[in-house]
Amino acid sequence: MNQTQLTDLLLTSFPAVSIQSAYGEATFYYNPHERLKRGTYFCTIKENDGPHDRASALSRPGVWRFNFGLPQNRYTELFGPRPARPSKGGVIEGTWIFTQEDCLMPHPVYGWMGWVCILNPTQATINIIWPDIERAHQKSLEAFEKRLAKET
Repeated sequence: MNQTQLTDLLLTSFPAVSIQSAYGEATFYYNPHERLKRGTYFCTIKENDGPHDRASALSRPGVWRFNFGLPQNRYTELFGPRPARPSKGGVIEGTWIFTQEDCLMPHPVYGWMGWVCILNPTQATINIIWPDIERAHQKSLEAFEKRLAKET
């Protein structure tokens, strides 16, 4: 699976999701009918290292990372308690190898927020983690409704 195939799968599977690209990252937002200035994050695909996010070594040829946020209970079920927020430019503490491909793990920077990642996922792995991707989408729907209620 490559980024284009995953992008197509996400856009055809989840209605009202749009993409904004910046800094080598495609950010997928849930925002039906563009009711908010910006919708709620659903997931991202990152192709390049950033100034404060180099743990996955995305500068390696052909390496990219798929990221999404899980509800707290599911994150805890998979990885235990959320780690502490790292210092600027740091990574979360743990035993994960953030350069490992095709392995679901906490996001090296945003794991403290319940985000997870996978480098170069295969179709087989996407099939296995699809229920978690659906959970991430549902989480973005719930966050959207909360924000919409506050803004109206």
